[in-house]
Amino acid sequence: MKQNVTIKLDKDLIKRGRVIASKRETSLNRLLSDFLRQIVEEEDFYEQCKRKAFNILNKGYSFGGKITYTRDELHER
Repeated sequence: MKQNVTIKLDKDLIKRGRVIASKRETSLNRLLSDFLRQIVEEEDFYEQCKRKAFNILNKGYSFGGKITYTRDELHER
């Protein structure tokens, strides 16, 4: 579902945006929409990667081997 949004932008920014959109053979509306979509997708991807990384860290790693000493033995004075 699409919905209109009203935003206020500086007139010079709008003019320059229209020039850029024209060079890319698109509309200013499409240019802004694509840019916002890209930001949202990047944020979603970042959050997904962050969740995966935390899950891996919480699970931990097993490097094999066995601990054959106690903490006290390591820190004898």
